[in-house]
Amino acid sequence: MPPSSSRTPAKPSGLDCRLAVLGSDVRLTPHRREVFDVLAGSTDHPTAYEILDRVKSRSPHISLATVYNCLDHLTSAGLIKLVHLERGQSRYCANLHEHVHFHCETCGKVIDAHPNADFDPAKFWNLPKGTRVTRTDLAIHGTCDACAAK
Repeated sequence: MPPSSSRTPAKPSGLDCRLAVLGSDVRLTPHRREVFDVLAGSTDHPTAYEILDRVKSRSPHISLATVYNCLDHLTSAGLIKLVHLERGQSRYCANLHEHVHFHCETCGKVIDAHPNADFDPAKFWNLPKGTRVTRTDLAIHGTCDACAAK
């Protein structure tokens, strides 16, 4: 008698779910999955070099160029966000919910800050008449609680 085929299907990854919601047709190479998984499990907004260090434990032969290519594809498909903080290295964020970034000027930590209530940037900011907001890229600078306590 053949074995039962009633195995539980594999749980889709965060990337698979995000692709389904966004309707993206990005080809999911193993390296792109690895890079996305590292970002999805990170809250520290890593740089490409930090992502390379984290992915290398799982894919020892991956190069920095491949990491950058993966980040470019994931960003252009809208699956992750590119975070610019002044003149520092670009950082990456898998959190696609509306939020801003708090940047501690003492230790360099970057923390997601979510609005306390529904937030409509077009109502909050005095924007030119007739404009439509498609996304916001905002960083708030200061000192985190750990640095302030020192």
